[in-house]
Formats: sequence, C-alpha cells, structure tokens
Amino acid sequence: MQFLKNKYTYCLTLLIVLINLNGLTLFAQISENDSSTMELVSEDIFVDKICKPNIKTVQFHRNGWDMSPPLIKMNTGEKLKLTFDDLDADGKEYSYTIIHCDANWQQSDIEKYEYIDGYEEDYIYDFQYSANTIVQFTHYELLFPTDDLKPELSGNYILKVYFDHEDSLYFTRRFMIVDQQVAIEGRVKQATVIEDRNYKQEVDFEVLAQNYTIVNPYRDMKVIIQQNGRWDNAVTDLKPKMVINGKLDFNYDAENVFDGGNEFRALNLKSLKYNAENIAKIDYTWEGYQVTLRPDEKRPFKIYRSADDINGQMKIKTEDQSITETQAEYVNVHFFLPVDAPLIDGDIYINGQLTNWFLDDESKMVYNFQRKGYEKTMLLKQGYYDYQYVMKYRNENVGDVGFIEGNHWETRNKYTILVYNREPGKEFDSLIGVTHINSFEE
Repeated sequence: MQFLKNKYTYCLTLLIVLINLNGLTLFAQISENDSSTMELVSEDIFVDKICKPNIKTVQFHRNGWDMSPPLIKMNTGEKLKLTFDDLDADGKEYSYTIIHCDANWQQSDIEKYEYIDGYEEDYIYDFQYSANTIVQFTHYELLFPTDDLKPELSGNYILKVYFDHEDSLYFTRRFMIVDQQVAIEGRVKQATVIEDRNYKQEVDFEVLAQNYTIVNPYRDMKVIIQQNGRWDNAVTDLKPKMVINGKLDFNYDAENVFDGGNEFRALNLKSLKYNAENIAKIDYTWEGYQVTLRPDEKRPFKIYRSADDINGQMKIKTEDQSITETQAEYVNVHFFLPVDAPLIDGDIYINGQLTNWFLDDESKMVYNFQRKGYEKTMLLKQGYYDYQYVMKYRNENVGDVGFIEGNHWETRNKYTILVYNREPGKEFDSLIGVTHINSFEE
C-alpha cells in the first residue's frame, strides 16, 4: 500500500477498513492532492443497470409483446427481444453473455458450460442508424436465444452486454426462464390487519404441486412476490404456512402485504406537434427539443381516483414519423415537483421503467431553492411513459411511494408470483412456477 502522507488520508483509509469489516464492498480512489471519491458497490447481487451514458432506451421483453416482462417458458421456442440505442451513433460490434443466478440474483455456483448450449458469448449484429432526427443514434436489436447461445436451465439470468471484452460492461438486464411444474392460484384483496386496510393490499395464494415433488419446501423452495415489475420492494423468501397433500398455503396476514400506492402519472411524448396532457410547452433550442411538464403535485392525502395506466411501463412510439425505431426523436423532458423545503431524511426519485426501476443518480431529483421544489431533466425517446415519485430514506434501498403519491387499497397493481426450488444435490435454483395477478380486476 502506498505510504499515507497526511491525517486526512489516514482517516479516510481507516473509515474504509471499518466499513469493509461490516461486510460492505467499497472501492475508493485515494488522491494525495484532492478529496477522494468513494462509491459503494455491491458485486454480489445483479441488477438492471446502464453503465455507459451513451446507452439509452433499453427494452427487454418476450418477442411479440413489448409490454411483457423478460420471461419465457422453457423448451417452447419462445424468444426474448432486446432493443437499445447508442447515442455515439457509430456501428459498434457489441458482445453479450449470460450468467445464471439463484433466486436472490446472486451468481449460481455452476460453470457456464453447465447452463449454456453453444458458445459462452455471442454478438449483436442487427443495427440501424437513425434517420431525420436531431439527436443521432444507432438502434440495436437482438432476438435471444440464438442458435449459437442457448440457456439450458430454468431460473434467473443476467444478460451482460459489453464491447471488446467482458470487463468493458455497457449494461445488464435480468431475465427469467420458467419450467412450469406447479400451478399457482392467487388473489389480491384489501389487507386483513385493521390498521393497514385503507392503505395496503394482501396477496394470498396456494402452490399446487401434486405432480411435482418438493422434498423439503421449508428448505428447498423460495417464493417471491413482485409488484409492477419492481425489485426493490419485492417480498422475498416466503415459506408456506401449511402443506397438505401437495397444496402449499401462503395465506398470511402480514408477510405478503404491499403498500397500495397510487395510479401512475402519465407522460405522452408520441407527438411533438402539440401539447399532450400534463405538458406545459414544447420548445426547440440549439440543444434540441425541450419538453416542460406542468408542475406535478403531492397526492398523499387526496382521495383515490381510478385512472387507466400501464403500471409504470413505457411504450416507445412516434406519431410524427413512420418508423419508430429509427425516426423517433430524443427530447429533454423537464420534471418539477413543488416541495416547500428540501427533505432531510431522504431523497426523491423518479421511478418506473423509464429509470429502469432503479434508484440511483440517474433517477434522483435535485432540489431547486429558487423554485422551491425538486427538478430533474431526462433525455427520453418519443413514446408513452408511466412514472411515480418515490422517497428513499437514507441508508435504505426501498422506495416509499406513499410519501409523495399516497397509498390506497383500491389501486390497480400487477403482481407476479415466482416459485423456485433447489433439488437435493443441486447447486442452483430452478424456476418451477410463475403467475401474474391483477388487483381488483373486473
């Protein structure tokens, strides 16, 4: 280690050691003449993350349905479709590989040859240059699996896209392959606990495994409930309340409860020729199109109102040109949320598929003291977007939607139930059951 030359560096190094002793992974670059920059990074758990600023509008879904999650059934011929734009507007030859993960999105303790049929990496050959756009970009597409790289096991996977070599990572995306061995019957209802009834939703369900053997469901099985595609607030590692004749009961009162939240806010950018709802003005400057939204308002104490939304997803579409993929324009969208004073205990984030459901610097808003509110400018491709504002308290990873949006038990949300099993002697988790449930669906 380089010799420590001053007290500041010594204290910083001591802090790093203490943090590492608490089980955190911390990387620090120490400078003799400047203050150090420290970034808290967890390499154990994979997330949907964009690592390079030139990568925009990453979408990953089942081919043929762009509003679906990145989930396909095993041995059915179904494919996933990956699309993204590169604002460098050149023709890179991107590569990709896949990593098998356990139910908690940590890398499985198996080698690539055990879950990949074919080569360990492949290339993304299909790309097109943008046409007639102010912001130039290259649009890439991939249909996966390919003949050269096929996953052989069910479970969780990470797709890693990189250029030149795997360490030059550009972005990652989660996806899942299910080998449906069990049936899942579920329902969403108003929370059972009295103090939660007006604000929360309860997801009760049964796993029917009459034709599939789970040796020890309390040890080998993991069950996860996901709300609207979010991972930060997912209920994880549920154990059955009761097991009778292959029927596993998960009818809890508290363990399977979610904040109801509120209906998502909408942003319509499909046309730049008129101001859609919630858009105050559209300007064209030397930096390109500027879309200023009307100031949003806090809704925690407002009466619930039903509204059609797409549960935080996005639909890329332009009405101004004929080919969305290469002719949709990128615009600077200006968000503003009036708040009298900056929050002390946490930060405000824009949440939804437009921010990869990830609470980081790319989605965090900044307080403007002159305007008295939080603001954020995002470069978005033309389309239709759902979004919400969430508060993330210091040192927590879960976004609190109720602080800004409010919580209502009547809110229409989409829940996904995932059932994993680790067979005795195996070193990976298989995904053996998936179902989707909409709350209060008529």
